Amino acid sequence: MQERSPALQCFLDAVHEAVRAGASPASPAGQAAEKIFDALKTPAPPVAQSTVRFPVASYLDSALNTARGAGAVVAKAADAFAELEPSLTWYRRPGAENADPAFAAGHSNATIVGMTGIERRGDVWVGVSLMAPGVRYPDHQHPPEEVYVVLSPGEWRQADGPWFEPGVGAIVYNPPNILHAMRSDAAPLLAAWCLWLGET
Repeated sequence: MQERSPALQCFLDAVHEAVRAGASPASPAGQAAEKIFDALKTPAPPVAQSTVRFPVASYLDSALNTARGAGAVVAKAADAFAELEPSLTWYRRPGAENADPAFAAGHSNATIVGMTGIERRGDVWVGVSLMAPGVRYPDHQHPPEEVYVVLSPGEWRQADGPWFEPGVGAIVYNPPNILHAMRSDAAPLLAAWCLWLGET
């Protein structure tokens, strides 16, 4: 049987625990998370990657320290991510070079599990997004449903609804194909995300 690195397993366990702490099992977020983490019980082969970081990573420590101050469950996720982060390949959203220059320079993402992650698979994607203060992630949508674990302050919007601030440690659920966006204010925004793509 394929073995998963202890650092990756620790991070996945911590994210799962955070979702369970923030979402009812009967809620859409809770149900999506259980599909995701049930699939993740079976590891996929690891993939060697070169590590890539962008200047926005200078805000990572600040965001992680905020998470560490938000209670034991969120702190555990922050510590697990900090352990894993040096092995990640960060990237900018495709097309960002044609977007607002503040967004292009002020964000980065890392896929941890998924087609371009350190564990390659097509049924589940898990990753993180980091944004510098004062950055808005553009409206976007995708078929997979999505569960965010909020690790530092930020605001979200879905469809034509108002912006809302869920709070550090909260769970944000995006149904399939809903138009959504997020933005940071005076502090950097860090969030982990999990997408369910279904059986492959």
